[in-house]
Amino acid sequence: MKTKSRKLCKIRGDYGSLGRRAADLAGWIVPSAILALVPKCPMCLAAYIAVWTGLGLSVAVATNLRVLIIVMCVISLLFLAARRTRRSIAWP
Repeated sequence: MKTKSRKLCKIRGDYGSLGRRAADLAGWIVPSAILALVPKCPMCLAAYIAVWTGLGLSVAVATNLRVLIIVMCVISLLFLAARRTRRSIAWP
């Protein structure tokens, strides 16, 4: 019985390690925080980028960049949710 369970752990990986759990948690926190902190106004995003990096952006570029950031964060969160659901279903 112990041999079987060890084989399953090696096949599925060790999901219980502290480093793995911290990485999973960071995977959820980072896109969520970015999504919450994205400015709603494209001009504000252009101003923030100008202040932080010194690069000036037009409003059109800032609008496209804002949409791209939102889409990437939502895709990342959907991927994490699908992976979590798949693990929950597959794990006995």
